[in-house]
Amino acid sequence: MADKNEWEEKAANLLKAQLKLKGITYSQLVERLEAIGVDEKEANIRNKLSRGKFTAAFMLQCLSAIGTSSLALES
Repeated sequence: MADKNEWEEKAANLLKAQLKLKGITYSQLVERLEAIGVDEKEANIRNKLSRGKFTAAFMLQCLSAIGTSSLALES
């Protein structure tokens, strides 16, 4: 069974993969989040994704902001 750090890494990798797939930079993500009323700085996003420490709400905000409507999760 995966430990907490492994789950955090999976979440961060999932979000980073979606950004890469859609060709969206952290700077563009800041703009898209701003458009939906979420105030984040690029440095904060970079830190959250590098550490894998962020809330489910943040992940959903990011996915919504970049237009991801569905995800495939590996077991």
